[in-house]
Amino acid sequence: MTKTYSGFIAIIGPTNAGKSTLLNQIMGRKVSIVSHKVQTTRTRLRAVKMVGDRQLIFVDTPGIFKPSRRLDRAMVGAAMSAIDDADAVLLIVDAQKGITQTVRDLVVKIKNHKNLFVALNKVDSIAKSALLPMVAEISQMADFCEIFMISALKNDGVEQMLKSLSDVMPESPYLFDAADSVDVPDMLYLAELTREKVYKYIHQELPYHINVVTEKVDTDDEGVLDIYQKIVVANAAHKKIVIGRNGEQLKKIGTEARHDIQDQWGVNARLHLFVRVEENWEDVAENYTDQGLEFK
Repeated sequence: MTKTYSGFIAIIGPTNAGKSTLLNQIMGRKVSIVSHKVQTTRTRLRAVKMVGDRQLIFVDTPGIFKPSRRLDRAMVGAAMSAIDDADAVLLIVDAQKGITQTVRDLVVKIKNHKNLFVALNKVDSIAKSALLPMVAEISQMADFCEIFMISALKNDGVEQMLKSLSDVMPESPYLFDAADSVDVPDMLYLAELTREKVYKYIHQELPYHINVVTEKVDTDDEGVLDIYQKIVVANAAHKKIVIGRNGEQLKKIGTEARHDIQDQWGVNARLHLFVRVEENWEDVAENYTDQGLEFK
């Protein structure tokens, strides 16, 4: 019988290092939402990528940062727990920011993993003379299998990186079907696409106090999806901001989210958004378990 190989790769790193952009590039479509704001990724999602006869199961994790709230702690906890189950760990470092203290602290926590890789991301925007000291410094911090120079946005260096990662996958039956796919519940994926638009249009700290929940999806006789979602905010002032003057803000969010849903799923859809005040939503266990997070 032909040998098969399958294993988990945890993608970790500071916030905004480009983890979600990289995963979307690997999969050739949007599987994880992207924003210029920090702490965008909340949930752990798994994306299956076949490299020849080897199955790579990427686990996209929330960025590592100093947690202050319950949701923050759950996000960082999800990222760190992904490492324990991984056959390889891929640390993403934003080359524009260099080797920050967050990176140093993170390496200390993961340095004993047997298959540890680093991807210096956004190298296309950095002079080569600035990269060499970065590589020298990080190579002294742990016994890395390999340090990759990549641009996730431009797909530079990604193919060679995948080949190297596939080489350390353990011999195993395929853990998923032998095809590229994403292991994330549909209702959560739909909510994430809308949350991405909230992050685009709502500024300052407010996005981190907002949750999006897909409550129901119906299909009419012509195959059009009716998607009902609630945008949860902590107070009435936040609700006014999300809705905007004459509902213009909410309309922009809904229009772009609907277009994205239709593009990603290849369907016609109507998106019904409702903004609801739930003052203590960050203290409700269900809001964590729905996103694959542990409620503590």
